[in-house]
Amino acid sequence: MIAVTGPVQTPTSIRRATLVGGTAILMWSTLALLTAQAAPVPPFLLVALSFGVGGMVSLCVILATRRPLLAVLRQPAPVWLLGIGGLFGYHFLYFLALRTAPAAEANLINYLWPLLIVLFAGLLPGERLGRAQLLGAVTGLAGTLLLVTGGRGLAVATEHLPGYLSALACAVTWAGYSVLSRRFGAVPTEIVAFFCLATAVLAVPCHLLFEQTLWPAGPGGWLTVLAMGVGPVGLAFFVWDHGVKRGDIQTLGALSYTTPLLSTALLIAAGRAGWNWPVAGACLLIMGGAIIAGRSLRRA
Repeated sequence: MIAVTGPVQTPTSIRRATLVGGTAILMWSTLALLTAQAAPVPPFLLVALSFGVGGMVSLCVILATRRPLLAVLRQPAPVWLLGIGGLFGYHFLYFLALRTAPAAEANLINYLWPLLIVLFAGLLPGERLGRAQLLGAVTGLAGTLLLVTGGRGLAVATEHLPGYLSALACAVTWAGYSVLSRRFGAVPTEIVAFFCLATAVLAVPCHLLFEQTLWPAGPGGWLTVLAMGVGPVGLAFFVWDHGVKRGDIQTLGALSYTTPLLSTALLIAAGRAGWNWPVAGACLLIMGGAIIAGRSLRRA
């Protein structure tokens, strides 16, 4: 793979980029609630609509700021394969896992991606897998396990094995996309707009093959799709791209365990989920893991 490096980083710029990338976690935490509010739109149609919105809004911003569009598009093939494969591949495998395996188990396996980011990042040139990052990631994984299973054990059934493998491939895909993006540090973040547009286009045939067309219900439903396109499937990918290329990627990976926690908190606040002891226990584990893993960021 062609490695493209970015500008030399300073501790201040690394801290700033990590904080910027961390805002993606906040935006992704709203995705579950927005997805629930977007019902009855099926998953792949929702991907096509929301990523279409995110891509078009981003493209308008690029044109308004008079960025050189051709320079953004003129990237080597590995960049396009990584970006489109990461965004579309993740969502395709995720929805496939949910269709072929129980949601709790599929979600659990999917949320291995923060731990995989921490582990994969330790293999990058100039990176090191510290004990704090590893301990924080494992603690966060334990909290995620408690959160998505509700304190119940996992019942592994062979008929669900394709779904479990899809969820594992999903986690590997997103972790690989996030970590390998760092090897293309000089590629402008604006290219994410075209990754989003390509994801929207590829989701259309998947919708036509696997789903029945159900459009958003009234103005409120379309506003929800718009909010998704602007936030968790729009701006979030831009700030995440900046964070993984310029920031502390191991800290970002470990802090990503707060995504299911914040997502659950929003669902509880909206009356779509209840508070119970597994949620409370997961809160302590996930936040504890984030604090441990984020120690290097606080020192910086």
